[in-house]
Amino acid sequence: MSVEAVKSFFAPLGKEVIELAQSSATVELAAAALKVRPERIAKTLSFAVDDTVVLIVTAGDTKIDNHIFKDYFHCKAKMLTAEEVLSATGHAVGGVCPFALPNPTPRVYLDMSLRRFNTVFPACGSSNSAIELSPDELYKFSSSIAWLDICRQA
Repeated sequence: MSVEAVKSFFAPLGKEVIELAQSSATVELAAAALKVRPERIAKTLSFAVDDTVVLIVTAGDTKIDNHIFKDYFHCKAKMLTAEEVLSATGHAVGGVCPFALPNPTPRVYLDMSLRRFNTVFPACGSSNSAIELSPDELYKFSSSIAWLDICRQA
């Protein structure tokens, strides 16, 4: 159902969601299915920050730098459980994306690691979907708050 919400979100924007025959639930699977380098997969990570949910979208070859996270958000990085992710985003782990989010909407941030690519591939609400977007389109369509430099190479 989640992928249908994302498809409905993008339809009036003239953007088409890619539905794959195989799983794209991990960076490696998505890269293989889309025939792109893993770093071009835009993975969405979910965190609890005070009483809100924060989504950070980053390149597939990076990891959150815990020190920078703590400096920026003034708390330790605490990832959500699979159940919390589904409740907060409407998307299950493996298909989490910053689109078609329920209210209250999680705060969305993009990591600067995505800016090195002309296009990236975030998931679209299921474990076998994606969309190709420029970093600027991803920023716009995800209603991001800011670009952060919060990750390091894995």
